[in-house]
Amino acid sequence: MDNIEKISAEIEAFKVNAAADLENFRLKFLSKKSELQSLLGEIKNVPVEQRKLFGQQVNELKQKAQAIFEEQKQRLEDAAPVQGNLSDVTRPATAVSLGSRHPISIMMDEVCGIFEKIGFSTVAGPDIEDDWHIFTALNFPEEHPARDMQDTFFIDQKPDVALRTHTSTLQVRTMETHQPPIRVICPGRVFRNEAITSRAHCIFHQMEGLYIDENVSFADMKQTLMYFAKQMFGENTRIRLRPSYFPFTEPSAEMDVSCNICGGEGCALCKHTGWVEILGCGMVDPNVLENCGIDSKKYSGFAFGLGIERMTMLKYKTNDIRLYFENDVRFLEQFTAAKL
Repeated sequence: MDNIEKISAEIEAFKVNAAADLENFRLKFLSKKSELQSLLGEIKNVPVEQRKLFGQQVNELKQKAQAIFEEQKQRLEDAAPVQGNLSDVTRPATAVSLGSRHPISIMMDEVCGIFEKIGFSTVAGPDIEDDWHIFTALNFPEEHPARDMQDTFFIDQKPDVALRTHTSTLQVRTMETHQPPIRVICPGRVFRNEAITSRAHCIFHQMEGLYIDENVSFADMKQTLMYFAKQMFGENTRIRLRPSYFPFTEPSAEMDVSCNICGGEGCALCKHTGWVEILGCGMVDPNVLENCGIDSKKYSGFAFGLGIERMTMLKYKTNDIRLYFENDVRFLEQFTAAKL
């Protein structure tokens, strides 16, 4: 017990002025051959009734020595002068690498901007929708074969609720809450249960448009889409409309633009035809207008929808849709048109 008091006094009196002093302190009080370690070896010579007290005091003394060691070590480190280039306060700061906007976001804003110039307003809505807004209101009756045109991700707990397969749901919501004239564009993310390839993905982005007013004609739609194509791909761009079918438009059409990658001569993207399909369109079916509370005898309109990924591939001349979802910085950093 006298040795414990003696060592405790030595610990408190020990002066640490340099790193060498700190190392001597460690060797004397904390190493395997230190005086404290020797005290622990003496526990077998202590009377049984005093061993517990003896062991507690030795451990407390060891903890005290360790605390003083850490305190003095920190003091020496804080007092040490800064070494190397860090002491040069005039050195230029390390450059921070800035990112750029995602190409899909760039394209979404560009497409919306073109239509906003001619009076279209942008609307948004939920990614998860009910059967009414996805199918029924858009002239998809129960058991209608057109429902098979889109492989849908249904929510298991609620079979009538699903991830939206198109942004036409936003058109329905707009017609339910507004009376004509209506002129809106509906950008957003959509989901379909499709195999992922270089030309298709289970998650992608659409932008749909809707114009409803009195005496709206097919010619109005054609001129609107021609204006869009020339603004997007250049004044020399040509378009063509091919008859098609959609449950919510009648008549319906697919619109192609002349391939700007090969100049119409034929390539892998246009399947060597010189044309690339970019959107579907048509006159809004009267049943859809009536379903949404709009008088189909007084009003008419047209609607169209395009895939943003397809537009981006054409605009930036890429040939694999998967590149836009892999988040490879080497690919994304090439799009510097809109730096953050």
